[in-house]
Amino acid sequence: MNIQPDLEFIRYLKGVGGDTLKKCYQCATCSVVCPLSKDEKPFPRKEMIWSQWGLKENLIADPDIFLCHQCGDCSEKCPRGAKPGEVMGAIRAYAYTFYGWPSGLAKLASSAKGLPVMIAIPVVVIFLMWLLSGGMVFPSAEDFAHHGYQQFFGHWDFRWYAKNIFFIVCFMVPSAAIAAFSAYKGISNLWKALAAKNMMNPDFRPSAIQFTQKFLWPSIVEIIQHSRFRECTTNADRIRGHRPLMYAFIGLLIVTTWSLVANDIIGLWIAKFHGPMTFWNPVKLLANVSAIALLYGIWVLWTNRAKAESESGITGNFYDWFLIWEIMAVGATGLLAEVLRWAGLIQIGYIVYFFHLVAVMMLFLYLPYTKFAHLIFRTFAIAFDKCRESSFGTDILKK
Repeated sequence: MNIQPDLEFIRYLKGVGGDTLKKCYQCATCSVVCPLSKDEKPFPRKEMIWSQWGLKENLIADPDIFLCHQCGDCSEKCPRGAKPGEVMGAIRAYAYTFYGWPSGLAKLASSAKGLPVMIAIPVVVIFLMWLLSGGMVFPSAEDFAHHGYQQFFGHWDFRWYAKNIFFIVCFMVPSAAIAAFSAYKGISNLWKALAAKNMMNPDFRPSAIQFTQKFLWPSIVEIIQHSRFRECTTNADRIRGHRPLMYAFIGLLIVTTWSLVANDIIGLWIAKFHGPMTFWNPVKLLANVSAIALLYGIWVLWTNRAKAESESGITGNFYDWFLIWEIMAVGATGLLAEVLRWAGLIQIGYIVYFFHLVAVMMLFLYLPYTKFAHLIFRTFAIAFDKCRESSFGTDILKK
């Protein structure tokens, strides 16, 4: 068999956490101890040898790299210290860049070298919006107490659409649209690659209703319930971090949606819905609880990651830490901006709110290229796994 290793791919894996892959000598301990590995399709043993050989095309079309959630059982039990879990994480990092669109943005988000530019893009965009809006004037204490940050980009007399919302939409919606389109292209290309490598016809698919009912929705339920997390042993407490984060994002989505509807739709007719919410407003309470849950969850993941690096000698890398820093920035700046509003500290509050907008825009814009992408790719990889094991998947193979 003629093998053409991709040396650049191997160097990439070593640079983002897979530097131990050459220590593997194929004892299969990792596949034996992994509670998620199946007898007929074991992993991560095959992924380790494919990585050593530089078989990039095999790995980027391998659903098992997304089924793994890096609990650490395999790395803990590896007799050679090859750290298969870290190698699997490095492969996923490459896959997110490979499937990312546009490629320039995906490559920018793949290493610490691109971080200054990643920060500069939203800083420049939001600063220019702030400048163009004419809102770059600190309000009076009375206006700040009454409006909070709802006139950050200024105010106009057009009743039906707030100036603040207009300018926020101008940069947040395009950021979310780029992320959504990138995720769509990535998932589409991944599905085609998975189907081709698993000898399935990539053009023969279930209907949207069949796919959603039989494969996608059960996969989403499984992820929400964290059922596979409970099967791990070494880092089983990671669920303490992931669950609060998941519920926090759901809560903040509800809060954001309600705020938009109440403040900028209902508030047009009922004045009491327009303006900052009181502290005891149920939606405000949900927002604060969600923000605290977000910070708690990310603190758990932060300490777990730091502990793992300290105890096992794992070298920290940009891919593993960027999302932790990013989520921490979103939660911390959001809560701090609210506290500063209560305290009436206008100038500092506006500056913190500016960086809160920067952090949120970064979260949206770079979502498909960071560890957050695992949520999307893993969901569809689980759905693909369910599809290929079903009678429908058998039909696809026959056709």
